[in-house]
Amino acid sequence: MRWMRAAGRGLLVLVVVLTGYVASGARAGEAGAGARGPLTLATAGDLTGYLGSVLDGWNRSHPGEKVTLVELPDSADETRAQMITDLRGGERGRFDVLNIDVSWTSEFAAAGWIRPLPRDRFPLDTFLPPVVHTATYDDRLFAVPYVTNAGLLLYRKDVLAEAGVPPPRTWADLERAARTLAPEHGLDGYAGQFLPYEGLTVNAAEAVYSAGGTILGDEGERVTVNSRAAREGIGFLARGVREGWIPRRALTYKEEESKQAFQNGRLLFLRNWPYAYVAASAPGSAVAGKVGAVPLPGPDGPGTSVLGGSNLAVSSHARHPDSAARLIAYLTSERVQRQVLTRGALPPVRADLYDDPELVRDFPYLPTLRESVRLAAPRPKSPHYDQVSLVVQAVVHDAMTGRQTPEAAVRRLAGELAAVSSR
Repeated sequence: MRWMRAAGRGLLVLVVVLTGYVASGARAGEAGAGARGPLTLATAGDLTGYLGSVLDGWNRSHPGEKVTLVELPDSADETRAQMITDLRGGERGRFDVLNIDVSWTSEFAAAGWIRPLPRDRFPLDTFLPPVVHTATYDDRLFAVPYVTNAGLLLYRKDVLAEAGVPPPRTWADLERAARTLAPEHGLDGYAGQFLPYEGLTVNAAEAVYSAGGTILGDEGERVTVNSRAAREGIGFLARGVREGWIPRRALTYKEEESKQAFQNGRLLFLRNWPYAYVAASAPGSAVAGKVGAVPLPGPDGPGTSVLGGSNLAVSSHARHPDSAARLIAYLTSERVQRQVLTRGALPPVRADLYDDPELVRDFPYLPTLRESVRLAAPRPKSPHYDQVSLVVQAVVHDAMTGRQTPEAAVRRLAGELAAVSSR
């Protein structure tokens, strides 16, 4: 999943906000009994190269609470595995603060690996509302949103303008243009991330959510996928491959491969994260100046994206939990969140930044992204999320390759997810 790479290469980053927090005299609360001292921050590789300077700013102003950055592998799966190994190590663990994918929060909280946090220590009311839900488990705050993300539909605005066709608002709009306009210009119609990995879980969840369905409820205790909406959503993806407006080669695409296909001028429509818009619009791209972005379409209008991004959490065995909470406050301050966007090219969680005229001028997709985040929903919450994701990937891939009908795939999903949830 590229967000675990870009934004998880970007997606994973950790830091904090002092604004207003220091002035109010930080309380220890559930985050710890006021213990302060040096910290270790664990994150996936910082491929954008901005995190070091952000942490340097903290270290200069907090000489007694210096942060050591530990960059884990670029792969989301490897990062998660190394974090879990450390968290299971108890007091011998190295990591105090963790930059975790939003989908891991429930798992880490249910396992007791991260500490509950007091809501009043963090500026949650300044965040985009949907992102806060990704940081909770069992109605308690276990992390603080750091960067967010939502899927966008990128399109070739030159091709649509020439045909006098507006950007798609519905699946029918998308299908029609992908089936007719794309071949006229020697293009593939539509692609997302359809290789069986985390990206396919995201794409499948978005299709189900956009049709009005869900996959799990009650923090993963109830399976809700056996529905007309799920059949419609999975059927949309399977139909695209069967009819050819989703090319079969897209079944091998992850974030980077799909981005390259669009950036090299081979695709009319692409579902991807905002970083792909930036790359496709940059000098040297074959489609620079020809890229538009709208929210993902759904059956009858704008659809529902899955929320991406990362949250900052405090290890249950953090040596200086109060410093850890202070660092998280610093990283979510307005000043640092602005740097998250301008230096890291990652979507911030602070709502007011999406209305800043200067930022909108430099990042023209921000209004569209804000709307996508507003309509977005988290991935299925479950203490067994890794197993849930593997089931979704396998079943939906079988439906898209024609091994199962969408109806059979949904029945199989319901059965296999029920088995996972009962463990």
